[in-house]
Amino acid sequence: MTGGLTLVGVGPGDPSLLTLAAVEAIRQAEVVAYPVGRPGADSMTAKIAAAWIRSDHQRLPLLFPMVEAAEPRRTAWGAAAQELQQAVRSGQQVALLCEGDASLFASCSYVLLALRQAWPDCPISVIPGITSCSAAAAAGLWPLALQQDQLLLRPCPDTPEELERVLDTAAATGQVLALLKLGRRWSWVQPLLKQRGLLQQALFAERVGWPDQQICCADAVAADPRPYFSLLLIRQGWPEVLP
Repeated sequence: MTGGLTLVGVGPGDPSLLTLAAVEAIRQAEVVAYPVGRPGADSMTAKIAAAWIRSDHQRLPLLFPMVEAAEPRRTAWGAAAQELQQAVRSGQQVALLCEGDASLFASCSYVLLALRQAWPDCPISVIPGITSCSAAAAAGLWPLALQQDQLLLRPCPDTPEELERVLDTAAATGQVLALLKLGRRWSWVQPLLKQRGLLQQALFAERVGWPDQQICCADAVAADPRPYFSLLLIRQGWPEVLP
């Protein structure tokens, strides 16, 4: 008997942002899997979906180490894929919770690739979730893209020189920037944006969707390192046709 696996995007933190499809996938699952950064640690995704995880659900924490080295991550993805494959082959319906959107900078995407390589016919479906940049823009009443705008969504550059190039290209091509994983880089990003006169045109967001979220104009945030889950939305111009 073969079960099935559903990758479930559970939004950026606020449980009320789960889609109806996400809630239904969790409800129908027998096994609820979720990532943890280390053995025994809490899972952010499990906290978000806690209202729909029942006592009769089998919980399956999967280790996704938060490290930069490649090999520990590859090993973890392979081990997670094996555990999920075992559960599905045993006939169980499995929901793998993914923070934000399940296809955008998502650790579960690597497990999806590993599992499809090992078992091409594995019954898998993916339920999209709300991205942190979409939720931040909505909370900040900040239009992400208008008319012929381009939207570039990427991790924040690692150096001032690279960010300068990204900003120059964005200004020349009408790109709106969504820079994720801002974190400790904010200590040098903030002065750079101040020098270019962009702080008042940028939206800063931190821990989007959580009770302690901070969403504000970037000029209100001091140039100190910020948590990993922080982002920046930058607009350097507006379309010609506006109200």
